[in-house]
Amino acid sequence: MRCLWGVLTVVGLFLLPIAHGLGGFNETATDVSLFNSRHRGVVNPNALMVEQTLITSAASKGAVCLDGTLPAYHLHRGYGAGANNWVVHLEGGGWCNNRRTCVFRKTTEHGSSDHMDKMIPFEGILSNKADENPDFYNWNRVKVRYCDGASFSGEGYHEEGNLFFRGQRIWSVAIDELMSKGLKNAKQALLSGCSAGGLSAILHCDEFREFFPKSTRVKCLGDAGFFLDVVDIAGDRALRTFFEGVVTLQGAAKNLPKSCTSKMDPNLCLFPQYIVSNIKTPLFLLNSAYDLWQVYEAVAPKKADPSGAWMQCKKNLATCTSSQISTFQGFRNEMLHAVRSFSQSSKNGLFLNSCFSHCQSEIPDDWFSRNSPQMKRMKIAQAFGDWFFERSAIKIIDCPYPCDKTCHHLN
Repeated sequence: MRCLWGVLTVVGLFLLPIAHGLGGFNETATDVSLFNSRHRGVVNPNALMVEQTLITSAASKGAVCLDGTLPAYHLHRGYGAGANNWVVHLEGGGWCNNRRTCVFRKTTEHGSSDHMDKMIPFEGILSNKADENPDFYNWNRVKVRYCDGASFSGEGYHEEGNLFFRGQRIWSVAIDELMSKGLKNAKQALLSGCSAGGLSAILHCDEFREFFPKSTRVKCLGDAGFFLDVVDIAGDRALRTFFEGVVTLQGAAKNLPKSCTSKMDPNLCLFPQYIVSNIKTPLFLLNSAYDLWQVYEAVAPKKADPSGAWMQCKKNLATCTSSQISTFQGFRNEMLHAVRSFSQSSKNGLFLNSCFSHCQSEIPDDWFSRNSPQMKRMKIAQAFGDWFFERSAIKIIDCPYPCDKTCHHLN
């Protein structure tokens, strides 16, 4: 049954963009993540379902979703030894970079709490089952919903589109709300996220640390959030151009890490490679060296492939030419170079595998199951737990594709 659920999840992840007619950066909704952490209509029957809570105090502070509705979160209380420990997980779901894509986003769960499911499954790092989430199952676990489109960093208002860019305010009111629910008493606290949420966790990591006394163990996890500033197959920088639109439209520059914006173009400061070496709080990067979202949207976006030469390769790795595989290996090499300085710090952790995947902390079969991907005989949850609790240093980089036979390649 676990394997069947894994297959259904993967199918769902791919059907979502197809159903909306999504494609490259020039389409309506690269802002809606190609890899949602879940999919409507496909629910693991064994998953814990957790109810939504609206942040009612947000309205008076202008901390609202793109369409002006209240932001939201889902909280499942911890117990026993985990009663005073917290996982705060930031939802992913892409970005929007212009009026058209942001107006579209207002009609989705990533732009309006009116469109959010009121109950969502908690799996992977949010699971309440010890055999699925051995180190964090009994902690207080929160998922903060993502409805701003700039990784919780925007500040502004677009009058023509009636768009509220209030990501930074949402971040602030969400933390304030959780502090009132007991987060302020945390003995241990983890800020995590996947995809655009993983980027959010990286961006806000040091801010999160500042909410707690020095006696609290505070660390961060960025899952599939290490987006690279790379040249695509057409010789352009599609993702850089896209991020420039996000930062400019949503007024995010003022809220991005000063260690980056004081030294370089703020439009580049959404890229973790220009940020992570200056983050003071212990940070763990969980990523694929062949991150599938980036393969689709940064390396070989539709706009860069007008002839469709990459279409079949992106659908089925077995059909890729040697030249296309070489392009993937080049992307991996850039990833390794980008994390080199980060990985030299003793406080940081790294799990960089060679699976064509995305968001491994939220997928049960990837996070911790009988057939989870492994490196050095360690599953992802084991490696991360060892790093968080300082049982051992974890900085593991996989061998190049296709050597790792434990991978779950999403395509």
